Amino acid sequence: ATPYKLRCNIAGHQKDVRALVTAIFPDNGLISGSRDNTSCIWVNKEGTNDFYQETVHRGHSNFVSSLCVMPPDDTYPQGLIMTGSNDKSILAYTPGSTEPVFKLEGHEGNVCALASGKFGFLLSGSWDKTARVWLNQKCVMVLEGHEMAVWAVGIISGQGIMLTGSADKTIKSWKAGKCIQTYRGHTDCVRGLGVVSEAEFLSCSNDASIRRWAVTSGDCLNVYFGHTNYVYSLSILPNGQDFITGGEDRTLRVWRDGECVQTLYHPCESVWAVCALPNGDIATGASDGMIRIFTQVSERVASQEVMEAYEAALASAPVASQPLGDIKTEDLPGPDSLQKPGKKDGQTTMINTGGSVDVYQWDASQGRWIKIGNVVGSSGSTQRTSGKTLHEGKEYDYVFTVDIQEGAPPLKLPFNISEEPWMAAQKFLDKHQLPQAYLEQVANFIIENTKGVTLGMGSALSHTDPFTGGDRYVPGKEEPMDGGLGGSDPFTGSGRYVPDGQNQSSAATNSHFPVKSFIFFDTSSPSEQILGKLRDFNKNVDPEQSVPEKSLDSLIPLIEGNTSGEGIKVLDKLIGWPQEYVFPALDILRISIRQEETSRLLCSRPGFTDLLIGHALSGCPPASRMLVMRTFTNLFRHEHGVKLMLANIDTILQTAIACRDLNTKNGQVATATLLLNFCVRLAPVDDLEAKAKCLQAAGELLSGAGKGVDPEASYRLLIGVGSLVHGDDGSKALAHSIDLPGAIAACQSSESGKLAECARILSQTLSS
Repeated sequence: ATPYKLRCNIAGHQKDVRALVTAIFPDNGLISGSRDNTSCIWVNKEGTNDFYQETVHRGHSNFVSSLCVMPPDDTYPQGLIMTGSNDKSILAYTPGSTEPVFKLEGHEGNVCALASGKFGFLLSGSWDKTARVWLNQKCVMVLEGHEMAVWAVGIISGQGIMLTGSADKTIKSWKAGKCIQTYRGHTDCVRGLGVVSEAEFLSCSNDASIRRWAVTSGDCLNVYFGHTNYVYSLSILPNGQDFITGGEDRTLRVWRDGECVQTLYHPCESVWAVCALPNGDIATGASDGMIRIFTQVSERVASQEVMEAYEAALASAPVASQPLGDIKTEDLPGPDSLQKPGKKDGQTTMINTGGSVDVYQWDASQGRWIKIGNVVGSSGSTQRTSGKTLHEGKEYDYVFTVDIQEGAPPLKLPFNISEEPWMAAQKFLDKHQLPQAYLEQVANFIIENTKGVTLGMGSALSHTDPFTGGDRYVPGKEEPMDGGLGGSDPFTGSGRYVPDGQNQSSAATNSHFPVKSFIFFDTSSPSEQILGKLRDFNKNVDPEQSVPEKSLDSLIPLIEGNTSGEGIKVLDKLIGWPQEYVFPALDILRISIRQEETSRLLCSRPGFTDLLIGHALSGCPPASRMLVMRTFTNLFRHEHGVKLMLANIDTILQTAIACRDLNTKNGQVATATLLLNFCVRLAPVDDLEAKAKCLQAAGELLSGAGKGVDPEASYRLLIGVGSLVHGDDGSKALAHSIDLPGAIAACQSSESGKLAECARILSQTLSS
């Protein structure tokens, strides 16, 4: 078959293109969804190879992760464009409109998959482990049964069957809301589904394979190998049997008769989406924000200038050595070997070019080798020069130690800088069967601890994860510092390839605020360590303050997230201990209020707030003051705790301001997070008086921002302020009245890139 060649590059999105689908209207249009929170309609510019941006759809508050087109009906004669987002909603647009005509809500996580069927049915899949069936703008069924996120969906309309693919490695078929078949075979997360016919469908997975399945029997009919990393997307070609795939190995692959007949490398880390067009061309959406169209028709092939720019971008792209194994540079052939033709289209070879390793691909249509990248992290035979860490026989740039479950041995989290952090986090959760709720926390941990490291600059550093506190009980144990807030965008690259060959950085966007979820301090040391310290102190306090040694065991359920009437009685006495002995009890209090009934009982205790404030006053041990701040922060988890906090906002904020003299990172971050949670709670409320108190406290705490205030603490204060002033002219005026802009401007010179960027965006927000 005639090989595909580049037709054109479509630039317009500012971040990763995560989804592609062909349009019904306009004819031969293409629709894209991106991490820049928008979706766009692209139309071929008549008489040229290029596409222009006809419409930009806005309305989502987070990235667009899925797309589908609803067929025309009496209400919408041109059909609807449906977009699913990480903001947990689905929006509907008519072709040509920029604003949604309606919104569907119900999912509790990212809506990462959409498919349309006959009679106006819409199927959606989400990170909340469910799929939902929608009709006439209402959810009519919830498909529950998967143990992890539902990443892919499909509809076999002729049989009334719906398909779901999940991070639990299985695919399920459903009829009338009931699971009728479970398909097993993939060894990692299922990322994409494609319906071939009424009898067969395809799936792709993070296990780097594609599988063909029989719908009725559940048998796996074939397995296709070729990709060297996660396979994110697949699309059926117009002949109804052959297909294309895209993945984390930078490639688009074309499959005919079960064989990979062409491999098209991209100058970026990830090919997120692939789409077969009605005219036989194929499109890809990638991590550099670009859409690329490839064609078999010679009249539509890109100009020589565009092709040369594309090849130049390919040649400079880094290729991670980890999937290639241990490379012995001196054993590789030199450039002279490129005089020999390749055996088949897409064949790759590595070349030793003066000690560096370059990768070339054979292009049969041109009869020559094309450079597609430089190998990073390769090692020689005499010694390991890759600077990587070995784990389970493979080399990684980082191997983090994660003590994520109490009482369980620590886990190893390997990561290569060529990987996408969120996908590495998902793979880690899947491998160790950890709750999906950890995904954002683990991904942001990877991002935070590899910040500033670019592709090709990995090191053999083995970090200790902030989930663990070492071998002894330390009440100020460091918590995960990012908490899912801000930081670098985990999907987008540093720039995007444009046809003229220049690398242009994407425009900065606000990924910092507003924050709409509370942040909590939940990590704890093993119960035996905390109880050991309590037993020691129980022997030192006055006899009338001590408790029977055996009664301390009643605290274990509280530490483990359960409630215990006896344990609450004991804890109630312990938090009245003298300042020098109370901090282990405060730590248990901070942990135990995760449980709603325990929190309710403690919050109803007369004088509870005053007692805690008494342990946070100047002169009290820093550990106790920090733990009181964390306890107040955690009280936002349940509604009765929120009511208690708002009822005592004056005294609690004054106590927080008094804690600005804490000189430890944990103490400062705890205080800032408490204020952040107040801001999150008050942002949607029409209460300028309470907002003024929060802004005033933020100003007090920020006043020393260049005088030893931790950057993470400053960052949390800024995003708290940003959450209050975002879209609220009254709060903006209050901020100016207490000269907050000056304190915020001081943070723009911070060495922390995240803090400096947030300060610049917040300053612009206040001046607008």
